[in-house]
Amino acid sequence: MHIDEINENPNPDLTSDADDNSLPPEPLVTDEQNISSPWTQSRLDLSPLKLASEQIKQELQKVIIGQTEFIDLLLSALFAGGHVIVEGVPGIAKTLTAKLMAQTLEVDFSRIQFTPDLMPSDVIGTTVFNMQSSEFSFNEGPVFANFVLIDEINRAPAKTQAALFEVMEEHQVTVDGHTYPMAFPFFVIATQNPIEQEGTYKLPEAQLDRFLVKINLAYPDLGEEMAILQRFRNDFKIDHKQVGRVFSAQELKNCRELVEQIQIKDDLLQYIANITHNTRNSGDLFLGASPRASLAILKMAKATAAMAGRDFVTPDDIQYVAYPVLNHRIILTPEREMEGFSTKDVIKDIIQKIEVPR
Repeated sequence: MHIDEINENPNPDLTSDADDNSLPPEPLVTDEQNISSPWTQSRLDLSPLKLASEQIKQELQKVIIGQTEFIDLLLSALFAGGHVIVEGVPGIAKTLTAKLMAQTLEVDFSRIQFTPDLMPSDVIGTTVFNMQSSEFSFNEGPVFANFVLIDEINRAPAKTQAALFEVMEEHQVTVDGHTYPMAFPFFVIATQNPIEQEGTYKLPEAQLDRFLVKINLAYPDLGEEMAILQRFRNDFKIDHKQVGRVFSAQELKNCRELVEQIQIKDDLLQYIANITHNTRNSGDLFLGASPRASLAILKMAKATAAMAGRDFVTPDDIQYVAYPVLNHRIILTPEREMEGFSTKDVIKDIIQKIEVPR
């Protein structure tokens, strides 16, 4: 409960003879107000971030129907400064949503179609010899962009996937002993198809760990499917031009600084640590989450709180982001896989067993 009114002095006789320059009486503060006041209103001006997220959503909704949670998680990862891998069956607008989101930002965009014959130099660039100047020069690859969409990342062999290790974690590329930094912002969205196995190369755990979140997309529901058909009933074309640019790189930098200032209590930090620690001691898991996962939960929880207009993190924020952050970082034991368990079941079970901070 938030008390806006200033309580009047209960004994007017004590102040009736006071001169005009006397200080106003101290407001009465109840115990309830003392406890709840830090959580009743936002002390940060989060309006720029909320405005940016709403504008981006409005632009995307000109073309995309549904996928609300997908878009929210993409925005949270963008504001948190991490990369995203999206997994889903063909035809549910994975690539389209990523392309249109890039279109709402005033930044450079690059799309890389991963194929079995793609080489690392095709991604990061290569050094070539200039015959006129008799010097070697570096030609930047398509990864040198602010917003990079990697389509079907699991179709390239391991050596090409490994070319992304340094650039995704350190935002730089090293070629022939020279280091080339990436411009701000640097945001990678990768897609993959979970159904097809022929001609694909499973991403190693070290590569998956570079992604802040993994978003698993499902089919649209019946109402959304009907809305899609109605939208394209008389016009089969998708007009990308109607999605405009509404967000600059400097505004994104300001939003990330706001996210960093979101408050989180010590007991919630302990809550995050307990969740991650329990994945390492679970009998259902062959591989638990690393400290990078704890940091990812912290970043995503802060971004989620900021998008909700709050300058503090709640346990609900942590629980909401736990599955997208952890599901690609843990591995089930063979026994649990044969029993039909999923990573979502295990994460849910771990969260239910941990006492929620109050």
